[in-house]
Amino acid sequence: MSKSLKRVLRALQDAGCDSQPVEVGHATTARMAADLVGCSVDQIAKSIIFRGDMSGEAVLFITAGGNQVNADRAATLAGEPLGKADAALIRAQTGFAIGGVSPVGHLTPPRAFLDPRLMEFETVWAAAGTPRHVFSIAPVDLQRISGAQTGAFTD
Repeated sequence: MSKSLKRVLRALQDAGCDSQPVEVGHATTARMAADLVGCSVDQIAKSIIFRGDMSGEAVLFITAGGNQVNADRAATLAGEPLGKADAALIRAQTGFAIGGVSPVGHLTPPRAFLDPRLMEFETVWAAAGTPRHVFSIAPVDLQRISGAQTGAFTD
């Protein structure tokens, strides 16, 4: 088991969630993940990382799979202009590689925001630290564990 996957599992366990990451195959899009899991695309909780232009830190936006982050709305929520987060920043702050960024289990938890669309479901699915592993979770638990604030940041 990879270190990233172990960290996600530990974060879930420490938070009292009984969710177990499962290997579903390699998914590079929310649609692919939804097809592998057998859920709607909006039940996929995508972890999108930006870099705060003033803070230099990663800012996490957890969005429903069918939604796109609106950069201007995201910047307003974050309270600073946002830029592209490079692989080095993402790896250094979260401990995850691009393609497997989980919304939980970060080395240094980033400021996080949650798409309200996710709250419409009983269960959502998120990356578990690798491009091949996901875990299911109630959106309220995802919000609690990630420390995310709900906010309107999508198109």
